[in-house]
Amino acid sequence: MMGKVPAGARVLAARLSTLFERDVELVKRLGDAQRRLLGANDRLWSGLHPDVLGVVYGETGRAATGRSAITERMIDAAGVGVGRREVETAMLGALQEAHWAIRRAFIDYQSASEERRQLAVDVGELSQRFVEELTGAGWSEEAARSADVHQLAGAH
Repeated sequence: MMGKVPAGARVLAARLSTLFERDVELVKRLGDAQRRLLGANDRLWSGLHPDVLGVVYGETGRAATGRSAITERMIDAAGVGVGRREVETAMLGALQEAHWAIRRAFIDYQSASEERRQLAVDVGELSQRFVEELTGAGWSEEAARSADVHQLAGAH
């Protein structure tokens, strides 16, 4: 059964609607951080790939297929007449960049996860109050739990 929507329930619905929108933003941040983690991890692996090590040890022909960004960087360094030490330095620099990209993405992912955890607590508490407001106004518990907070937040 659905009854009149009390003003307090509308206020709670508006707050829940805002929290749900915040959740969408957090999901996007989590997805972005995950993509950056995977991309940086792939770059890190490509730095350890046998093709890259072939470039470091002067075997650029081994890297002819499936070149990674790090392999390309090594070939470019080797192609300008630099020695093995410079090529190794370039490889280590590329690996360090991948390391820091992974670290930044992990921190961003961890931060967004913690924000989302806290958001879930807030949503749970507000949802309980929202359901109590509606059931107090004569709504069935099922109707109160399935109420569209976005619609109730905007309705007057």
